[in-house]
This record gives sequence, structure tokens and C-alpha cells, in this order.
Amino acid sequence: MVCMKPIAYPIALLLAIACATTAHAQRFVPTPGPEILAGDTFGLALEGLPPGREVTLEARRTVGDGIGSTRLFRSQVRLATGGDGRIDLATQAPLPGGSYGGADVQGLLWSMTPAPGGTADPALAPGEVALEARDGETVLARATLKIRSHDPGVLSRPAGDAFPGAVFASLPGLTRRPALILLGGSEGGSRIARDAPVYASRGFAVLALPYYSPPAWGPTGPQAPELPKLPGNFVDIPVDRLELAREWLAAQPEVDARRIGVVGTSKGAEFALLAAVRMPWIRAVVALVPSDVVWEGWGMGVAAGTRSSFSWKGQPLPFVPYQGMQQEFAGLATGAEFKLRRPQDAGRAAHPQRVAAARIPVEDIAAPVFVAGADDDQVWDSGGMARNIAASRAGAGRETTSLVYPNAGHALGGSGMAPTTQYNAGPSKIGGTPEATARAQAEVWKRQFEFLRRVLAPVP
Repeated sequence: MVCMKPIAYPIALLLAIACATTAHAQRFVPTPGPEILAGDTFGLALEGLPPGREVTLEARRTVGDGIGSTRLFRSQVRLATGGDGRIDLATQAPLPGGSYGGADVQGLLWSMTPAPGGTADPALAPGEVALEARDGETVLARATLKIRSHDPGVLSRPAGDAFPGAVFASLPGLTRRPALILLGGSEGGSRIARDAPVYASRGFAVLALPYYSPPAWGPTGPQAPELPKLPGNFVDIPVDRLELAREWLAAQPEVDARRIGVVGTSKGAEFALLAAVRMPWIRAVVALVPSDVVWEGWGMGVAAGTRSSFSWKGQPLPFVPYQGMQQEFAGLATGAEFKLRRPQDAGRAAHPQRVAAARIPVEDIAAPVFVAGADDDQVWDSGGMARNIAASRAGAGRETTSLVYPNAGHALGGSGMAPTTQYNAGPSKIGGTPEATARAQAEVWKRQFEFLRRVLAPVP
């Protein structure tokens, strides 16, 4: 509406009222704007609300399950407006009884749970979050946030036949930039490739490198692996494969081969630390929910306690065996909780000599190391192992950033902007409360990029 100069008093009064109403209309105010790159700092407020009232905020989002299906998630809280008719989610705690407690601008995002009925909302595109503010049954304001997983300008391409399923990603331009090799966990397959454009959005040239692809599991039993040229068993995975990855990266015009870091999660963190011990060209290591030892390998036809997870130049590395893994799996048939950590803790306690032989000598890594673990991790004791890594490196005077979260679980590899409420919904438990895990994710996300920019960005 355009507010024009009045020509008579009654008209002037009407126009003034109309202009004042428009200027103070109820509205969501996202900052810096309605589009957010996942993990970036943002703000969300409401303005022009009735002073001294309780307002209900609801958020809705379509969430994928990672295997092709989606469903609608929602969250809801009540907040009281102040005398200025404003609500700021970064500084105001919601009233009791909502989806989350405590001031948290990301609370509406991570606290979402599946909506009744479960069907996805076709009006919501991937990454879109519908927001609604209500006073009773009256809708006061609506808005849509767009959370992008990566910068849409990132260019991605397959890394070639030598690296099945691998993806290389970088922002446009031939400026040589620091590079990262991403290593995923025991889920295997091409899952890690989805993260290539995410890390590339932060200014790195990125090679997401699958290294293991187990048989899939369908309604009729085992099915063909996604990437059949990769090992189907997690046995004697060759750590020296990263030497070939380095050679490939050095040949790419976008890459400064003097500045290569490795980012690994879970078993990928075990891989990354083993590689950095042996490869001095690795200039930075990020190890999320890491291990401080090499563990037993597994797979179809592999006898328990007989094989290592990793090898170096054809030789299997010493490993710690599990104890009671078959019993842990057997419990699933009865609906019992499955916690992978239990047979690992038992194996570690039963074999102290093998723990010593399988320990990763992280003090030999010259590069700075970033580790993040969680004490309520039910996949393995990443909190305790992160502390062991930090202590070993501190004793050798090595630069280490260590973050450990008492109430978080295994899923620290996220931005804190996706629902964390279903991580322990089934019989298989990964640990952590939704709130603690989401807030740990948000901090780890920011801190790892600060670390990588500081260590890799300067050009000698």
C-alpha cells in the first residue's frame, strides 16, 4: 500500500490508520533472510503481535528417511509476547508443554516429530519449513523458510572408474583451494557422496570417497550391493587407498595439493586417523565420533573374531575383537534393544593386551586433529575414545581440538537443523537425547569448519 498525502481530514485519518496497521502487521522476521544454508547462524522473530498474549508457533517439514520415502514432521510451542508485541526465538524460552524447552532458535527444527497420518505435504519442497503463528484459532502470520543443504552454485562430477561412487565437488572457478577427502561410516555405499557439495559450499574442493558397499537388505533377504566393485565385507579395508585419492586430487585444476585434509565419521574416523599416522601429506584431520583403536572386521561368511577392519599395504592391522555380538543381534528377534556398544565395551575389557596392540598411535600425527565424541553414544564409546586421543596427543605436544558431549549420541554429523527425535525410536539405539544431540551437532558443525579454515586456508 502507498501512503499518499491526504486531501481532507477524514480521509487523512483513514489513511493514517491503514498505514499504521500495515507497518505493524504480524509477521515472521527471519535474518539474514528466508533462505538459510544449513549450519549457518540465523535469527527468527515475530513482530506486530498483540502485547501480553500467548501465541502458538507451529513448524511443518517433509522429511526423507534416506531410502526413498518421506513423511510430514511437525513441532509446536507457545510463547508469551512482551509489551512490544515481539517474540525472539533466540532469546525467549517457550512455555511448558511444547516440543522443546529453553531459548533455542533451532528448537522448532530439531524437535519435530512425525505428524499423525504420516503423509508428506506435497506443497512443501525439500528443505522448506512452513511456519504459522496463531492466537487461539486465529492465524496471525505465516512464512516459509528454505534450508539449503548446499550452495546451488556448487559443481559436482563423478571421480571416475578408479573410485566407484565417488563424487568431486567445488564452487566454480579454477582458483586452487584446499581439498578435503570425506570418509563415511559403516553404512557404506554412496551415502557419503551427498556430503560432497555440503562441504564444497564452505570453500573447499571435496572428494567424497566410498570405500565399502555391503549387500542391501530387502523384504526377501540380502540383495546386490549398490557399488559391487567395492568390498562387500568390512574386512582389511586398504588404508593406503588414500594415496591414490591424493594423486587424483593433485591432478585436478581446482585443488592445491599442499593443503589436503581428511574428514571421517565413525568407522571413517578410524580410517582417517590410521591414514594420518602413515601419510604426512594429510594436513588436517576431523574425526567425528572416533575410535582410538582398530576394531574387528565383519561381513558375509566372516568368522567372528578372525579378521581386522583395516589393512596397510596388504597386511591386516592388529584389532580388538568384539565379545557377545551374536547375542546382541539375537536379542533383536525378541524386540530387545540393540546397542552395538555393549559387545565392543565387553571386547575391550576382555582383551587389554589386544587393545594395546590395536591402539592408533595418534601422537604420531603431525597435523592438527579435531575430534568430537559423545558419552551417551550407544554405537561405541566415542566420548571415552575421543578423550584418549586428546590425552595421547597432549602428552606429545600435538595440536588437538577435542569436544565431548555428556548427553549426546552417535549422530554428531549434522547441522542441528534436522529432526533428532527419531534416532532412538526403533530397537537399534544410537544414544543421546534429541536436545543434547541437536545442540552438539550445531556446535560441532561450526567448530569443524572454523578448524579447517584456520588450518588449511593459509597459503605458504
